[in-house]
Amino acid sequence: MSLPEGAAFVTRFAPSPTGPLHLGHAYSAGLAFEMAKERGGSFLLRLEDLDRERSKPAFEALIAEDLSWLGLSWPEPVMRQSERGAAYRGALQQLWDAGLLYPCTCRRKDIRAAARAPQEGGDPLIGPDGIVYPGTCRGAPRTGPVPWHEALRLDIGLAMERAGTARFEEHGEAPGPRIATCRQMTEEVGDVVLSRRGWDASYHLAVVVDDAAQGVSCVVRGQDLAEATPIHVLLQILLGLPRPAYFHHRLIRDDAGKRLAKRDDARAICAYREAGMSAGEMRALIGL
Repeated sequence: MSLPEGAAFVTRFAPSPTGPLHLGHAYSAGLAFEMAKERGGSFLLRLEDLDRERSKPAFEALIAEDLSWLGLSWPEPVMRQSERGAAYRGALQQLWDAGLLYPCTCRRKDIRAAARAPQEGGDPLIGPDGIVYPGTCRGAPRTGPVPWHEALRLDIGLAMERAGTARFEEHGEAPGPRIATCRQMTEEVGDVVLSRRGWDASYHLAVVVDDAAQGVSCVVRGQDLAEATPIHVLLQILLGLPRPAYFHHRLIRDDAGKRLAKRDDARAICAYREAGMSAGEMRALIGL
C-alpha cells in the first residue's frame, strides 16, 4: 500500500456521537485498528460532533465503551471537531482568498425546485453531496471579507481547472487507480457546501483538515463514502495537504441487503453486549 512519502501508518475511526454504534461501525473500527496493528502503526479515534444539537455526551461515552469492549485502544485526548473551528476557518479563508468559494443563500426547497426544472418534473440528479447544485448563486461576489453568516460553496469547475484531475489509488474491495475529470466533477458532484449556516465546516472540509492535522496516512471507511473521495482529494490539492491512501471496505447489511444506519437500534453494539454476546462472537459475526 503506497503512503505519503515518509508517513507512518496511521488509521482513524471518526464516528458522530449522535446515536449508538451498530455492526457496521464495529467492522469499520475493528478493521482500521487491525490494519494499523499489523503494520506497527497507530489507530486514532476522532469525534465528528459538528452537529451540536444531535451530538450528546451519553453517545460519546457509549462509543468509548463499545470500542473498548471490542478490544480497541487509542491515544488520548480524542480530537473533537467542535473544538476545531479556527482550523476550519483558516482553510475556508485560504479558499476564499483564491476565489474558489462563493456565498449561497439557497434553501433546500429552492435547490430541489431549481434542480428539477430542466427535467420538467423529473427527479434531480443525486451526487455524493446530495442534489447536484444547479449553480443558482455561482455569480455572487467573491471579494471582501468572508461572509461567515452564509453557506459557502466550492466552485467545483474552477477548482478542477486549478487542480487538474482528482486522482487517487483505491486499496479496498476493488483496488486500482481512480481519476475524476473536470466534467465528471461538475456534472456529477456540483458545487459542494464547505461551510453551512451556524456550522464551522461541512463534513467534506472538516474530514480533510482533520486527517492532515492528525497525520492520518490511510483512510479506512465504508464503500458508501468512496464517491466522496474525489472531493476530498481535490481539497487536499487546493489546500496543499498530504494525500493519504484510501481503503474503502464492504458494508455490513441487514437480511434484506440494506445498509445499516444508526436508526437500526436492534443492531446496536450495546444491544448485543447487553444480550450476553462476547467480543469474540461479535468479531466473528461481522467477519473480522
